[in-house]
Amino acid sequence: MQHETLSNGAWSDMPLAKQMANIGSETYRATKWLAKGRRDNAEKAFERMQELVDLTIAYGRHGSPNRKALLRELCRFRELYCGAFLSNDMETLNALNHYLDCFAHIN
Repeated sequence: MQHETLSNGAWSDMPLAKQMANIGSETYRATKWLAKGRRDNAEKAFERMQELVDLTIAYGRHGSPNRKALLRELCRFRELYCGAFLSNDMETLNALNHYLDCFAHIN
């Protein structure tokens, strides 16, 4: 695990927008490295992104009435991103990065 310091509760203390912005920084890295043909670097960023999504699923918004919707959206995002990454679908990767841009601007 690359983000061990976040799994101790620091991640759950972060606002959702900041969590999503951090996820977005890893998706951008993965997409950038894929576009440059650096699959090894892309896969490392891809793994970090998955860890952050897992942390958000595990610790995100317990007790919130919107938790079910959040989990559904995160799982769908991961499904779409993983499929696009594994098939080198740059158009979908860029669209998903654009989706995460919204969270970066909130911070």
